[in-house]
Amino acid sequence: MADALENHIGGEDRPAASGATMELVDPSTGHVHGHAPRSGRADTDAACAAAAAAFPEWSTTTPATRQLALLALADAIEEHADALTAAETVDTGKPPELFRTEELPAIVDTVRYFAGAARNIPGAAAAEYTEGRTSLLRREPVGVCAQITPWNYPLMMAAWKIAPALAAGNTSVLKPADTTPSSSVLLARIAAAHLPPGVLNVVCGDRDTGRALTCHRSVALIAVTGSVRAGREIAAAAAADLKRVHLELGGNAPVIVHDDVDIASAASTLAGVAFANAGQDCTAPTRFLVHERIHDAFLAAFAAATRRLRIGTDLGPLAHAGQLASVRALLSGLPAHAEVVVGGAPVPRPGFFHEPTVVAGVRQDDEIVQEEIFGPVVTVQPFTDEAEALHLADDVRFGLAASVWTRDHDRAMRATRALHTGIVWVNTHGTTVSEMPHGGVKHSGYGSDLSLSGLLDYTQVKHVMV
Repeated sequence: MADALENHIGGEDRPAASGATMELVDPSTGHVHGHAPRSGRADTDAACAAAAAAFPEWSTTTPATRQLALLALADAIEEHADALTAAETVDTGKPPELFRTEELPAIVDTVRYFAGAARNIPGAAAAEYTEGRTSLLRREPVGVCAQITPWNYPLMMAAWKIAPALAAGNTSVLKPADTTPSSSVLLARIAAAHLPPGVLNVVCGDRDTGRALTCHRSVALIAVTGSVRAGREIAAAAAADLKRVHLELGGNAPVIVHDDVDIASAASTLAGVAFANAGQDCTAPTRFLVHERIHDAFLAAFAAATRRLRIGTDLGPLAHAGQLASVRALLSGLPAHAEVVVGGAPVPRPGFFHEPTVVAGVRQDDEIVQEEIFGPVVTVQPFTDEAEALHLADDVRFGLAASVWTRDHDRAMRATRALHTGIVWVNTHGTTVSEMPHGGVKHSGYGSDLSLSGLLDYTQVKHVMV
């Protein structure tokens, strides 16, 4: 990527109207590697105007036309894998090989899935519900969508947002996180060869840019992946104009480990998942609830598996200095009864690296248990029986994901019914597929990414009576 990024508006690259820029920092070194526009109201106005101008034609294209465009985009993402990997990893510090082999194929699959789903939007058959009149339903695009993505998975979250929106016939103004815009800007430039001007626009900027975008009168729907704070602010702003809102917010995923598991296998698998992306994943297994009969053995096995992880290869740095400071503050405030079993300190090397950390001896009301950590830190607590495990699992304000580990099928099915989360995994954790919805409850937000549910979130229903 070039040292100086530009916005992509109406099929053209352009700087912020004010000329203002933001520094971009490589988290693996701590050094500035480039600059991005700090977009203002003039830029969001231009992007929304471009999206609104493109909407009438794009919304009336056939599903087959939109499918072909998205399939071409998916192919182009594969063709530009090297450039996209470089753009993503210089902003995030992720190990390039992990991004290329684990994230990029899933991104391509998401775009291809929604290309097919564009031609399979369901609708009720026409019928007569009153004499002499025939009713039918139309599913139509909502209009201009403002889409705000986070810094932990910049390109993947961009794909999760724009693919269903465009497949349904909407146009998009995407604002990536201020620290990680490079791959999203490159995606828009790649897409320009396959989409009409104005269908996909990208504006870089900070929180004020996001505020200007979400309050814009042309925006019909706001979709956000981010923090609870951001979700609350955006929902409040959207309420003033009765805009539709889709929120995928924080998580604090419990992992219930029963006493019939293969301890070594479960510990090894979960350590790899827990510290992937340096723990910066809203579905990351964070709170380990382990049956008291195997608590000590599991803790020892999990600690050993954690020690085997390689900094810079198995996990990268925190995404920015502020996130490293947040993790450090949480650990420095641990109560006296908590014990750091593994890790607990920054890594003495350039960048924002932190040791994978395991904390035991915590209590349910401790801050480290109740709040989302979003870093390479997990807690381990014992439980006595199934009822207590389910209570501890649900006793936080988040409800995005959970997993239960057991050989007992009935016990697993009871847990899937009882856990108040949007996703429950059994004897696995973290796997997503394009065909299944991804979303949460409680303070984890509402609305679905992925799947047909995610596509339908970008449509509205019209009743037609003849």
